Amino acid sequence: MNPNEAAEARLASGAQGTLIFTTEAVDDTFARLRDAGVDVDQEPITQPYGVRDCGFRDPWGNHLRFSQLLG
Repeated sequence: MNPNEAAEARLASGAQGTLIFTTEAVDDTFARLRDAGVDVDQEPITQPYGVRDCGFRDPWGNHLRFSQLLG
């Protein structure tokens, strides 16, 4: 199995863990993904360390985080 196949197998099994993306407008991103039917893991929340973020799960159980730097 080549490295790409191995990574794809881990991703498909949910073993890849968490992917974190940045966005300019986390609330808008959240609304678009939720309305598209993506599985919500955490609604947007302002964190004490200066970001507003939210979470989803993909069909294989991987965590997808979207973060907006505040301020």
